[in-house]
Amino acid sequence: MQLLNHALRRIAQMIPVLILITVLIFLIIKVIPGDPAQAILGERASQEAVQALRHQWGLDRPLWDQYFIYMQHLGHGDLGTSFRYKAEVMQLLPRRAGVTVFLVLYSTLLAVVVAIPLAVVSALNRDRWPDHVVRVVTTLPLASPVFWMGILFLLLFSLRLRWFPASGFGEGGFTDHLKHLFLPALTLSMQFMCLLTRNLRSGIIDVLQVTYVDFARAKGLSRSAIVVGHILRSALLSVVTLVGVHLAYAIGGAVITETIFALPGLGTFMVESIFSRDYQVVQSLTLMFALGTMVINLVTDLVYSVLDPRVRMD
Repeated sequence: MQLLNHALRRIAQMIPVLILITVLIFLIIKVIPGDPAQAILGERASQEAVQALRHQWGLDRPLWDQYFIYMQHLGHGDLGTSFRYKAEVMQLLPRRAGVTVFLVLYSTLLAVVVAIPLAVVSALNRDRWPDHVVRVVTTLPLASPVFWMGILFLLLFSLRLRWFPASGFGEGGFTDHLKHLFLPALTLSMQFMCLLTRNLRSGIIDVLQVTYVDFARAKGLSRSAIVVGHILRSALLSVVTLVGVHLAYAIGGAVITETIFALPGLGTFMVESIFSRDYQVVQSLTLMFALGTMVINLVTDLVYSVLDPRVRMD
């Protein structure tokens, strides 16, 4: 019951934030320079044709009237019609959303699989050469912009070594998707991988100093049993929060990564829609990114409260 009340309280707190987000998104989109009707018809279109298209799309109405209509449609699950594709936005999203979700989850899994062994090796060899190597390796990507690492991986592993495809999602099934998205996922995961390694290393070092670890050694448990059953189990609690933060960050970071590797995901769709002044698509995607971030934060909070009941105490 306490967990349910905690969840309902968090959901109730999200509602006014979500309404404020819709207002901000609507206003920010409107101040983007350029006229979508003019962009669709071209520079040589007559003013009469442009005005007729603006009237058809309701762009000549007052802002509050446009926002009210937008919220009415949003309440019915209608994200509007794309100015550029002449199709409902909901019809344009599923496949692109699948690419972005695949990329975000792939990058998270890749970061966790690499970070945990590195953190264990570094912590168990504290202040020795393996620890120094891991700390140096996990420091460099933190000082490197995501787009720079993406371009570097693209030039090295795709164009020069030809180990991985340079672009696209792949059409040969799950294995082909994994191959095409490896470099984008690696690019998106690098900074999180380093943060996770350093955080988990510190957590493991703290747990190593706890009394029950010495007691486990005294009982004659093997080193692997102590690491997996006692040390990692306690140190992984903070990983839940970091994974949630990464998932929320990766939703926005996918815009840059997908653009670099020409992936047909929501990030690339967002960039294309901004350049073409496709207001309906930009509004919908921005709202989806914001809502996705809020849901991820909510789930992270709930999972953490299950693992540590003190979080949900009033």
